[in-house]
Amino acid sequence: MESKLLKNWKYVIIILLFLGWSIGNFDRFFMNYAILDISKDLQLSTSQTGIVLSSFFAGYAIMQIPGGWLADRFGFRKIIIMAIFAWSVFTILSGVAWSFMSLILIRFLFGLGEGSFFPAASKGIASWFPQNERSRAMSFMLTSGTIMGVITPIIGTQSMQDIGWRTIFYIAGAIGIIFTLLYFFFLKDRKITAVTRIENPSKGKVSLKDVLKTPIIWNLFIAYFAIYAVQWGLMAWMPTYLVEVRHLDLTSVGYISAIPAIAGIIAMLASGYVLDKLPKGKDKVIAAIFAVLIAVFLYLMAYAPNIIMFAVYQSLVTVFMSFNIILIISAPLKMLSEEVVGTANGFINTGAQFAGVLTPMLIGFLVEAFDGSYTVAFIMLIMFALLCAGSLFLIRPKKEVPSFENLVN
Repeated sequence: MESKLLKNWKYVIIILLFLGWSIGNFDRFFMNYAILDISKDLQLSTSQTGIVLSSFFAGYAIMQIPGGWLADRFGFRKIIIMAIFAWSVFTILSGVAWSFMSLILIRFLFGLGEGSFFPAASKGIASWFPQNERSRAMSFMLTSGTIMGVITPIIGTQSMQDIGWRTIFYIAGAIGIIFTLLYFFFLKDRKITAVTRIENPSKGKVSLKDVLKTPIIWNLFIAYFAIYAVQWGLMAWMPTYLVEVRHLDLTSVGYISAIPAIAGIIAMLASGYVLDKLPKGKDKVIAAIFAVLIAVFLYLMAYAPNIIMFAVYQSLVTVFMSFNIILIISAPLKMLSEEVVGTANGFINTGAQFAGVLTPMLIGFLVEAFDGSYTVAFIMLIMFALLCAGSLFLIRPKKEVPSFENLVN
């Protein structure tokens, strides 16, 4: 029988995962604001800026499946510690970048370093939390990203003006290295015992090949790709858009960008609670409807008559995206056996990271091709939102594949 202290260690685990995801999100979110000064200092064109923003996601995407497999094979603790240390080193090196090519290489390696954190964290949540608490646990961890969406633009834009973008990268990386020690002493793998198997029922060992034969996994992969194409498109280019098209100063951009992020914090936490309570099947229909609403509000954003309405529409987009993100990424934690959940979530999250590779780069090329107009970029994001809706509408939870019925609820 597990001791009460060990049983309740899950709360320590989720707080550590929350803090780790906070550090990682600050490091990569800050680049979306730093790129304004970096582009000037290194004399980057619009298309080169898009390539730089995408280079992180290329490395990040490559590490999703390997990171999940490593967590399933060796435990999530070791993989998370290595991930935090690696991305902290490359955060420091981001401040050393001296040219377009050096920046691409450093950000690519940064992505490789950070890429295994999320699938390993998914493994940790599946190990420590029972099924009926996993959406809430996942939403709590991911809320750190939305909180960083509030803090980063405010602190980042002000600090850029005070101490410069290079120094901020040095400080953020140093903090990450210090946190690596914290994880070394307090992060724990949970050993599989008879008790933990009752609390976290396994449905049999399966391979990634088996998982990929399950249609729902591909629906979730496509939906996650599409919703994150919208997410990363907005996050990567909104600061530049607000400066160049809406003619805001850098400080104003920081405060305006924080408004949707605050809405996202509330939506992310609420979504985890609601999803743990909703009947199976209905959650995916609701998410599909929300994806259609995202497309509607993206259109309204593009033609918002003033910055206030723009922030309102972007906040609504963020609220609906938050629900869909939590649904898609927590579904495998409830559908699949614990032994393969790290690999499965790594595969699904690869879709999101491919979106991170493609979307910022595509927007950069489109804006340059259309003489600085962002209209076509908004149209592209609207199409991605509709793709997410279509993929979620096609999910039929009750239509199980006979040979893999042990995988799907």
